[in-house]
Amino acid sequence: MQGQYIRRRLHSQVIECLADFPAVAILGPRQAGKSTLAKQIVAEVGEAIYLDLEKPSDLRKLSEHEIFFRSHKDKLVCLDEIQRAQELFAVLRSIIDEHERNGQFLILGSASRDLIRQSSESLAGRLAHLELMPLDFAEIRSLGDEEEMLRRSWLRGGFPRSFLARDDVRSFVWRENFIRTFLERDIPQLGFQIPAESIRRLWQMCAHSHGQLLNASRLGEALGVSHTTVRAYIDLLRQTFMVRVLLPLETNLKKRLIKSPKLYIRDSGILHALLEIESFDQLLGHPVYGASWEGFALETILALLPNWQAGFYRTAAGAELDLVLKRGERRFAVEFKASAAPQLSRGFWTAIEDLALEKTWVIAPILDTYPIAEHVQVTGLAPFVERILAGWV
Repeated sequence: MQGQYIRRRLHSQVIECLADFPAVAILGPRQAGKSTLAKQIVAEVGEAIYLDLEKPSDLRKLSEHEIFFRSHKDKLVCLDEIQRAQELFAVLRSIIDEHERNGQFLILGSASRDLIRQSSESLAGRLAHLELMPLDFAEIRSLGDEEEMLRRSWLRGGFPRSFLARDDVRSFVWRENFIRTFLERDIPQLGFQIPAESIRRLWQMCAHSHGQLLNASRLGEALGVSHTTVRAYIDLLRQTFMVRVLLPLETNLKKRLIKSPKLYIRDSGILHALLEIESFDQLLGHPVYGASWEGFALETILALLPNWQAGFYRTAAGAELDLVLKRGERRFAVEFKASAAPQLSRGFWTAIEDLALEKTWVIAPILDTYPIAEHVQVTGLAPFVERILAGWV
């Protein structure tokens, strides 16, 4: 499968945004497929030019930026790895206002909009932000046997070179190299002078705490740093798309709610590499198995429902739901169980009563769907993805 191009779900949205905005920024982790997507779009547009700002030869072309941009004023200009030349944002504003048309720039960056905040400050009202994460299960499920694709994407994660590797060994080696490069090169390039070993130790500790409540004080004690330092490091990993901090659900119920967020490694393949899990058999016997399934399925669902408000529900009395999604007046919940025959706790049923939910789904690694109570169904990730894509959720 190596070398295969997989059309991304974001492709059409980028084209639409280019028609509506002077500039479009695609943000996401390195190696997630931003450059591949941009090159496909540039090829489709025709009148376009692509610059990789990590290449000195391309960066030199912008030494006289006014002359360069004016000579290509009728083309779409794609600027890859924009964080390498953040001073360009002020320049882009004047160029955009001078030319007064949509579809002028496609900007790619490997940091979040908070880390390259110049984009928001300099190009306010002129720029659409889009997020491209690694491949999710909804994007790859049709590439082969659905059950095999599920196991492969769960074990290897969604980074294209990891997922498309010839075998699990090569995939694992790629992810180890990705982690090393991220720590030793990417973090310093973003301007953070933090020892690579400190971030790696925290990242591994986050992997061992995957799907659990964030306890910054405990992590700080283990690392020998303050809880504020831990939170700063985690925020860096969050803004570089490596971890997800899932906040508790906001509710008006008179319940004692757990207020600490939950912590996830966003890519399941990176999670497994950090925990030295090289094969699916090793995953099956590992203590993180259930939490790994939870994070993998959760990321797939959130990728498909980016405009929904997401949180988890947990009370001091033990009522708990892994994920509650809300949009306007619509609301439903999801529980994740890595078992073909899920056993649900009293806290699950109490949470449903607390929130008066009309629909709750239990997502398990199965292929079918069946009810276990009124308004509660057990389903596999694939059929649930089908429901979301069909607009049935």
